[in-house]
Amino acid sequence: MRILAVIPAYNEEASLANTVEGLVAACPGVDYLVINDGSMDGTERVCVEKGLNHLRMPVNTGLTSGFRAGMKYAFRHDYDAVVQFDADGQHLPEYVLPMAKALEDNDADIVIASRALAGEAPVGLRNVGSKVISWLIRRTTGVIITDPTSGMRMYNRRMIELFVRGFDVHPEPDTVGYVARLGGRVVEVPARMRERQGGESYLTIGRSISYMFRTSLSILLYQWLR
Repeated sequence: MRILAVIPAYNEEASLANTVEGLVAACPGVDYLVINDGSMDGTERVCVEKGLNHLRMPVNTGLTSGFRAGMKYAFRHDYDAVVQFDADGQHLPEYVLPMAKALEDNDADIVIASRALAGEAPVGLRNVGSKVISWLIRRTTGVIITDPTSGMRMYNRRMIELFVRGFDVHPEPDTVGYVARLGGRVVEVPARMRERQGGESYLTIGRSISYMFRTSLSILLYQWLR
């Protein structure tokens, strides 16, 4: 199986090099593509100086556009699977190959690295939001997902094509719910995660609340209108 790790990066100069080096060391057979999403810091300099395989977006377009650019790259280069991998060092590369095994063994469309199955959980508002989103997905699809807000997800070839051809597909829980509703197979593997290894998260309290509201509304609209 040919796997591509798509690494969206916005202002991640502090952690990007170590993140990529750790991924390459742990998973030498996995390729990667850094998406420098219009960073305002030294992220591009790190990419160039370290010779990282990367794509430079001219302006900050957001996670969805950046990730879809990575999916288009994967589609054009005939990859079998894509793993969504954070540039801030939170995701541990040792879970990539177990996720690939789960993808193959279960003929899954999406594999999620679940902190809940590993005995961990987001804290504060993120934990509340995760539980609400998990409940909504279960109510609208019948599928239980313990960690819907986990950003470490692996997608198979069918999902790569969906991201390339679909106009409203996002690397977010609402798409996970949509795929589950259509009969796609979503599985989880237990995984631990670290605190970010540098830089600052864009998720302030206000943005966390907004994210939870928008995601919950989107899940409901996916089920009612599609």
